[in-house]
Amino acid sequence: MAARIEDYAIIGDCRTAALVCHNGSLDWLCLPRFDSDACFAALLGDKDNGRWLIAPQDARFKAARRYRGDSLILETVFTTRTGKVRVTDFMPPGTPDSCIVRIVEGLAGHVAMRTELAIRFDYGATIPWVSRRDRRTLTAVAGPNLLAIRTPVPLRGENMHTVADFTVRKGESMPFVMSYGKSFQPLPLSIDAFIALDETEAYWRRWASLCRVTGKWRADVMRSLITLKGLSYAPTGGIVAAVTTSLPEKIGGTRNWDYRFCWLRDATFTLLAFLNAGYTEEAEMWEHWLMRAIAGSPQQIQTMYNVIGERRLDEIELDHLSGYENSRPVRVGNAAHTQLQLDIYGEMADVMAQARGGGLAPAPRRAELRQVFMAHLEKIWSLPDEGIWEIRGQPQHFVHSKVMTWVAFDRAARSPDATPQERAHCRAVARRIHKDICARGMDKTRGCFVQAYGSSAMDASLLLLPLVGFLPASDRRIQATVREIEKRLMCQGLVMRYETVTGVDGLPPGEGAFLACSFWLADAYVMMGRHREAMRLYGKLKRLANDVGLYAEEYDPLEKRMLGNFPQAFSHVALINTALALMMDKKKKMPIRKARKKKAAHARR
Repeated sequence: MAARIEDYAIIGDCRTAALVCHNGSLDWLCLPRFDSDACFAALLGDKDNGRWLIAPQDARFKAARRYRGDSLILETVFTTRTGKVRVTDFMPPGTPDSCIVRIVEGLAGHVAMRTELAIRFDYGATIPWVSRRDRRTLTAVAGPNLLAIRTPVPLRGENMHTVADFTVRKGESMPFVMSYGKSFQPLPLSIDAFIALDETEAYWRRWASLCRVTGKWRADVMRSLITLKGLSYAPTGGIVAAVTTSLPEKIGGTRNWDYRFCWLRDATFTLLAFLNAGYTEEAEMWEHWLMRAIAGSPQQIQTMYNVIGERRLDEIELDHLSGYENSRPVRVGNAAHTQLQLDIYGEMADVMAQARGGGLAPAPRRAELRQVFMAHLEKIWSLPDEGIWEIRGQPQHFVHSKVMTWVAFDRAARSPDATPQERAHCRAVARRIHKDICARGMDKTRGCFVQAYGSSAMDASLLLLPLVGFLPASDRRIQATVREIEKRLMCQGLVMRYETVTGVDGLPPGEGAFLACSFWLADAYVMMGRHREAMRLYGKLKRLANDVGLYAEEYDPLEKRMLGNFPQAFSHVALINTALALMMDKKKKMPIRKARKKKAAHARR
């Protein structure tokens, strides 16, 4: 059985990533891309579905870990009765082939170590042929896939695993390098593990030096920025929502989704996180990925794409995997890519506005795309949709979705690229949508906005209304909405996504608190002038990170454990933007969204 989600740490090379447990077991890795089939899938099954363990033979060891400075170089120190060793895990960026490097160093005394390597291609289903190429090199081949393992440690076969027992003494180092390649091509080039370590550290040091965030929460922001960088696909600029699939939102439940894709709705928040931290190049690459992905007919726009912008994300279930803590089904692909989610049009319009306001060079055909998509949105904004939470029940008129269609027309009405006639038309449509939402998306008795037209349920996405400028935070309707969310969606100080008792999503109820929503509440507090409450909530959320500063999608406040896919980009983006909002608020500046100006979109009564 896999460890708790929070027991894992990520290493990556900006093409793919691996999860390493605190016990020294590498339990998840997809090659050659984030969304490729896994060759280590013990996270969703057991060790026979693929893992790579390097740990002391004495099971009574103590382990402590950290990232080396501002990097994705993971250091785990194992202490036993006889000595102490450090295992350094990393993936060198920029190599021709993705590599996993693991270096075992003796720090004190001597430690008897063991490595157990079980390579299982096709999500843990396929056992490869393992062959010895020379004294230091083994290869594992199945179909087109090849892994080359190079180490001075003598490896042997044992019960369909590759194992070794070895002892490391103070001052000694034992490197292991595993490289991916194609079975029909020459072996991946050998690399020197220690030179690769120096080059990888230098890469991350250079990248971290670009961060312009200073002050109290720089370390929090930097760790989240590095995590986002680790979730990015360098060749295209796409950023996956997480490196995993099917980590459950409820242990033993069915809410298990594949998050190894790029969601359009993450675009604005991600762009702002990079821009406000000083990472213009990453922001530009993300916007360019977005523009390429959505190119084509507006009727065919999807909620998500893969890292190179492909559209086919067919969802299937893997019956041979038992699931994380028996949470089934295990899914690959995501059927939500076929849904109508109207909010993504607002995200696209906002990201274009933010990019322009942030001084980014115009992405190819930005203005043409805006015109085509706005014309299409005008025809469909009044339709019901599956919404931000990608429900698998009947479509509804979700308030957040309608608000984001308003955002699309509001931003278009202020675009300097538009003609005066276009701006006037977009303002008129925005007013019509705003009026419709305020008339049909409220509970008149409570004076608050609700999840959907005709519903009485609350939804945490309503916290975004002041953030996108739909109404100011001082508006009585926004204040009432925040009060109702505090009353009906809070669990032990954290925010649930929505009231699942309504059965609106067509799935069995039950999930953890959604961490991004909790950060949104802190943002709302900042805008409402409730600085002390914002600080308190941010502090609580900060303490929920694991020992190396990572977040999953959700947190179970009763069982006190993380839930959902990991590490979750949306959670880290939300942390960055909340931390920056708090710092700006402290300096008496406007909060994070530049598009939300004092003159923009006040109450239309």
